[in-house]
Parts: sequence; C-alpha cells; structure tokens
Amino acid sequence: MSIPIVANLAEISDNYDAVFCDLWGCLHNGVEPFPEAVKALRAYRKRGGKVVLLTNAPRPRASVEKQLELIGVARDCWDVIATSGDSARSAMFRGAVGEKVWFMGQDYDLTFFEPIHLVDDPIQITRVPLEEATGIACLGPFDSNADPAVNRPEFLYAKQKGLKLLCANPDIVVDRGDSREWCAGALAKLYTEMGGESLYFGKPHPPVYDLARRRLTGLGAEIPDSRILAIGDGIITDIKGALGEGIDSLFITGGLALVETLTVDQPDQKAMDDFAASQQITPTYAVGFLR
Repeated sequence: MSIPIVANLAEISDNYDAVFCDLWGCLHNGVEPFPEAVKALRAYRKRGGKVVLLTNAPRPRASVEKQLELIGVARDCWDVIATSGDSARSAMFRGAVGEKVWFMGQDYDLTFFEPIHLVDDPIQITRVPLEEATGIACLGPFDSNADPAVNRPEFLYAKQKGLKLLCANPDIVVDRGDSREWCAGALAKLYTEMGGESLYFGKPHPPVYDLARRRLTGLGAEIPDSRILAIGDGIITDIKGALGEGIDSLFITGGLALVETLTVDQPDQKAMDDFAASQQITPTYAVGFLR
C-alpha cells in the first residue's frame, strides 16, 4: 500500500485541531529555521490550530525556548513546548535512578538538574563519579562525533553494578547543519545491547506524549487523539510513537531519511514505500519538507 504524499500541511490541516511537531529536521536544522515550515505552522495557528513542539531535546522547555530564539525561530508559529528532558527529569526527581547520579552529556545540558515543578516532593539529586553512582542520567555523549563504543568500559562497570541508565533523548543521530552527530539514544542502545537496563522517556515512548497532552490541556484545549497530527522526520521516533499512541502522522522525508526516500522536493514514491516497509512503520501521510 502506497503512503499518500501531500503537497503541504494545509492540504490536510482541516482534519486536525492540534499538531505535535518535531523540531530538529522539521522546523530547523540546529543552525537556522526552515522558513517554509515556520510559515506553515503560523498559518495553521491562524486558522485556530494548536501547535505543541514535541521534541526529544534532553533539556527543560525553557532551555529549548532560548535555543529557538537564538536560532531565529519565530515565536508566533507555536503555542507550547513538551520535551523528553522534562519527561525524564520528572522520573529522575521521583527516584527512577536513585539519588546519586553519574551524568553523561555536555555542560549546556546541566539545566537538566535544575529544580522541577512537575513533581511534588522531588528527591535530592547529587551528581557523582560513576564509582559512587546509583544510576546514570544520559543526556548525550561527551563527544557527539565519537563512536558510542568508546563508552564500553564505563558501561561494563555500570552494568556489573546493576545501574539503570535514564535516557533523556532516544534519538540515535541528529543532523546539525550538514554534519551528523550521535545522541543519547545511541548510548542507551549500546548499554541495552551490553545487558544493561535503559529507561526511555522521549519519542516513541508514552511518557512524553502524556506530557504533550498535559501541555495541550494547559492551553485550555480538550482535543481527542483523533484530531491530533504528529509531524516528524524520524520514522523510529516520531512516526512509530504516533502509531503507538493512535495518532495520525505526517512523515517529513527530507530530514533523517532524505537519502533513503530519494527526496528532492518530494520523496520518490517507491523508495519511500520500500523504506517504510523495511522499518515496518507506516505513516498516515508524507511530504518532502514541512511547508
């Protein structure tokens, strides 16, 4: 069965009262915004639709909002942000990996440990060396260009101690401008393959969708899942997650799957269908780029 290719969001937008829109690869490339995507979301909001930016960024939403401002994404093209970071933080402050945490990530990710308002009675979290840790908070690699295998020695030690790894970003890779970088999901995958236990909170896993719905409700919008459209370029995160939640999806083929789908302006129908079949994941619609 062929996946329907649409010309733009407007072609199907009347069927939906809200969108859960991915950020990286859909709205920006980590360096600059995509003008047509901004225009499309702005038009969608103008006709009354709600836009929840649903991202696997491992940071609090305030940090992501600052990043969007720095990149130059217009504030009038979205309503609210839901991050896998906030979903994972909620779990951490409820004790999912204990009170003494070994942190994996970059200095700019340290906002993850700031006080949280999503949890009543949060536990006290202390960042410690691996040898003293009760668990791991993985926001990403220490070096996003290094093969995840460089962490094998630490992971072997952590597995032997029975530590759980909290993965704040299930993405395997991301494209920053023209370069591809590893994400926390690659580390969690390796840890699991080595016999460790990884806990996931971003797309495609349910907790972040629960958070997105709460953010939507916070806007005063009670919208059923049948009227929500998920938009994203990650077939194993955005599209798989939407399928799991019973939400329709719009697959942006010109992002992570640009090569596999032979996308120029639009995807090649056969290449895209073959790619989706190889992943055993079928989106509701597809378009080359969000516009």
